[in-house]
Amino acid sequence: MKAGDELPELTVPITRTLIVAGALASRDYQDVHHDTEAVAEKGSPDIFMNILTTNGLVGRYLTDHFGPRCVLRKVAIRLGAPNYPGDTMVLRGTVTEVADGTAVVRVVGANGLGHHVTGTATVSLPEGTE
Repeated sequence: MKAGDELPELTVPITRTLIVAGALASRDYQDVHHDTEAVAEKGSPDIFMNILTTNGLVGRYLTDHFGPRCVLRKVAIRLGAPNYPGDTMVLRGTVTEVADGTAVVRVVGANGLGHHVTGTATVSLPEGTE
């Protein structure tokens, strides 16, 4: 593995169940993540995913690639376009640095509206990872 290597894409269908379950699992009871009437009153076209669910999906993307023995040392992400039900998010990653058993990966998750999530993650690699 070297800087410039690209990780395989991960396609995530954005469903109501994923949005609501992610909010409940992370104890985020904000109405914008489950109540279509309340969110409409606030001017949003539909419920949308919370950052903790997005963070979990980014973590899954990285551990799916690097394996269950890798350790996420740092995940620094920023949200952009909301993930609404019925859309699809495609996660992509590019290795930007490899040194001393760690890799830094630039992650971008895009949906039909644009970039939903952008950021970097530092991953400790299992011994023997090249």
